[in-house]
Amino acid sequence: MNFYTKCFTLLLCAPLIGCQGESTEKEPDNNQLLEEQKNFANTGQIPPDMVYIPGGMLNMGGDNEQADQDEFPKHQVKISPFYIDIAEVTNREFAAFVQETNYVTVAERAIDWEEMSKQLPPDVVKPPDSLLQPGSLVFRATDGPVPLDNPAYWWAWTIGANWRQPEGPGSNIEGKEDHPVVHIAWEDANAFAKWAGKRLPTEAEWEWAARGGQEDLIYPWGNDDVNDNPQLANFWQGMFPHDNKLEDGFYTTAPIKSFPPNPYGLYDMAGNVWEWCSDWYRHDYYALSDRPRSMPENPRGPTSSFDPQEPTIPKRVIRGGSFLCNDNYCSGYRVARRMKSSPDSGFNHTGFRCVQDLAGS
Repeated sequence: MNFYTKCFTLLLCAPLIGCQGESTEKEPDNNQLLEEQKNFANTGQIPPDMVYIPGGMLNMGGDNEQADQDEFPKHQVKISPFYIDIAEVTNREFAAFVQETNYVTVAERAIDWEEMSKQLPPDVVKPPDSLLQPGSLVFRATDGPVPLDNPAYWWAWTIGANWRQPEGPGSNIEGKEDHPVVHIAWEDANAFAKWAGKRLPTEAEWEWAARGGQEDLIYPWGNDDVNDNPQLANFWQGMFPHDNKLEDGFYTTAPIKSFPPNPYGLYDMAGNVWEWCSDWYRHDYYALSDRPRSMPENPRGPTSSFDPQEPTIPKRVIRGGSFLCNDNYCSGYRVARRMKSSPDSGFNHTGFRCVQDLAGS
């Protein structure tokens, strides 16, 4: 989904838009991976609030009938060891970054009409300057069932919404210092990662870490049906987008570490907020990666983006789902689920975590 472009296309044009080879190499034993992680943790070399992820061979891609076409074919890639944040970046951590650097997020900047208009139909007229003000898109529940191919029903352009005011003017993050920071565009996440001496994870690294050293699992916790286990992640229980049963105890974001970690000790690899990856998004990238040749090692994604749903808009990958995910909508909490968003996009369900390379790697 595109942040400003999507919003003003909705306002001005009102369209209906949607969210939308075999190897003989021996795979590491799952118990071996977990044992390696445990042994490395005892060395004292792991950076604070990060987790060591051992290297190995990832069978990357869809695991069940919910998988979308862009999750296939399932293919093998090699991943080197790395560190990853134990949880999503919080408001407290992002505030420290802003205080030190005076960074201004995309949602806090005035909208550049000339730049935005390049991604709109040529006959769209420039809106009043009163609409071209800093803001973001905020989720608003509907009064009843609506078509799920039109996000305009539940996303509201809100002037003044940003990471400090996640629900818009009048809201704040007081008491939410340990919630994941939201309304974060890709360039915001990338700027934080550089400041912290880290980087954003590749899509392959993210999936490898989410699987927790296990094979053929649908969710970070295993294959137990998400709908029977609201205590395992922050997601939408009930009929999206109008009826949230709140069985997990949260309507929007939850404090980090509110739900059990995966086998690698990582929190919120399913639900809470979507997480940015470094990769460009291509709908056919897995098919291109599966061509007969040597197995890809530490793949960094395609060199350019293409989404046939919105072919003029470059997009980056987001992973992990959010508090809005539900089986009747996006099932984003599946470890193989791919989603995409334009780099200037920020919503109140999107955040990030970082990774770091091992010394000398």
